[in-house]
Amino acid sequence: MFGRLGSVNRVSSEEVMQDGAHRRVVRIGDTVRRPAQPWTPTVHALLRHLENVGFAYAPRPLGIDDEGREVLTYIEGDSGSLGWAKVVDDQGLSNFARLLRDYHDACESFSPPPGANWSTDAGGREAGSSDNEVICHGDFGPWNVVWQGNQPVGIIDWDFARPAPRLHDVAYALEYVAPFRDDAECLRWLHYSAPPDRRLRLEHFCSAYGLDSTAGIVDAVIARQQDNADLVRRLAEQGHEPQATWAADGLLTELDRRIDWSKTHRQLLE
Repeated sequence: MFGRLGSVNRVSSEEVMQDGAHRRVVRIGDTVRRPAQPWTPTVHALLRHLENVGFAYAPRPLGIDDEGREVLTYIEGDSGSLGWAKVVDDQGLSNFARLLRDYHDACESFSPPPGANWSTDAGGREAGSSDNEVICHGDFGPWNVVWQGNQPVGIIDWDFARPAPRLHDVAYALEYVAPFRDDAECLRWLHYSAPPDRRLRLEHFCSAYGLDSTAGIVDAVIARQQDNADLVRRLAEQGHEPQATWAADGLLTELDRRIDWSKTHRQLLE
């Protein structure tokens, strides 16, 4: 069960961090308040486990406030759109990959509580599952890491956490940091000063994470891109936000374009 916290003065103490159609996220002092979801108890169990095993890069769950919002500790640093520039240089890229490996190792011993509920209906881990399956973050990109300089100090936004092979997170991250994007997007939006050496960056990430080989990685990224597009399409069709708005704004067409680019330009990464 959730703990309950006292009420707060919304007018004088709330700092809006995100105010979208699907959720309003605010900071109050050293805490962050977000709308609680059906999977929030399971995610809080995961975050408590991370605290218990000494993983210092996740927010701590503090319960539910009087307005039904989950309460998490605030992590000081840069995140969101500011995260993209942090992974351009080799040191930031290596730190990003090592953070993911450290998280996977920290959650390996986690056992979801009975009746665990995940946002994508992935279910809980079962006996006999793959040794490579952990509770993946599910949305591990530079925007969901908190940075101080080029050092990551936290991982945020755990809504898509779910049981999956480690490669699920690795492939997702590599789409964005290799990146599987054309030169124009890299130069215009992703803070590169020149077209990136995608093959070298992919190898650098995999080495920092601790993989012995990059064999099959490109196929895994393309498959992960397709899975993500299918997930957005399914959630949009069911009326979930923000996916419904994303679909209405043309994101599904953009996701299909990115998949086509990856298939056509895979020689840049292999």
